[in-house]
Amino acid sequence: MRPRLYRSVELKNGYAPIVTSKNSELKYIEFGRLLLSKKCNEYEDETRNCEAVLTIFGGTCSVEIECPSQNVSYKKIGHRADVFSGKPAMIYLPRRSKYRVVAESSMLEMGISKAPSESDYPPVFVKPEDVIEKLVGTQNWSRRVYTSIGDNVRAQRLIVGETLNPPGNWSSWPPHKHDVKSLNEVPLEEVYFFKIKPSQGFGLQRIYTFPEDNVVFDEVHIVENNDTVVIPRGYHPVVAAPGYELYYLWMLAGHERICGASSEDPEHSWILSTKFQE
Repeated sequence: MRPRLYRSVELKNGYAPIVTSKNSELKYIEFGRLLLSKKCNEYEDETRNCEAVLTIFGGTCSVEIECPSQNVSYKKIGHRADVFSGKPAMIYLPRRSKYRVVAESSMLEMGISKAPSESDYPPVFVKPEDVIEKLVGTQNWSRRVYTSIGDNVRAQRLIVGETLNPPGNWSSWPPHKHDVKSLNEVPLEEVYFFKIKPSQGFGLQRIYTFPEDNVVFDEVHIVENNDTVVIPRGYHPVVAAPGYELYYLWMLAGHERICGASSEDPEHSWILSTKFQE
């Protein structure tokens, strides 16, 4: 069985792949991190047969893009110091794109999400002010959710956003899944990339299947700063340790792209009742 938790490794200048179809059980999603500094402040790559989303975790950069539909450049974008300091800036890149990232600050950290694509949609820069922001849940399961690449951006497979848990709070709650084709659900793989503040903290990620799953499993992982978790299927709630803010970048992809197509665990969906939330 392939691992579902990918521990943080020291990031050197340049791009470091974390999750691919070769080292995980995922079919659609690839994810890696890019670090640029004064010593190495440029990175060039091609999306080839994939669409991609660039997420600026911290720092400022300029991005030049050449793709079948147009050439475009975005100058000095991304102004948050870290993921806990504001809404994200993200860029959607179609397949067959060449792109160049130039760091405009002393340090730039970026996440790069990829999924196979046969479409040539135009590139899109989603500014922080254009992000869809929602406060979700209540009491100790309230959290802030930013959706950058959703129904607002044409893409074939990728859906990308961020979630911020206050200390001690739960998210992906009540537990939900998206692994079967039904009236309200479509199969979507997912990847979570975590950051913790202060960085020595941790959270817990549970992944478990429903009883009728072909291969039943139930796992709990301790997630620390810069860890990555793959969610091929199953319910997947997360909780932050008391005293520590927990952030995760989330990315989904599957054969169909339908935002919000999921179902809650019937054992815990009662928590959504109006009576409980009053």
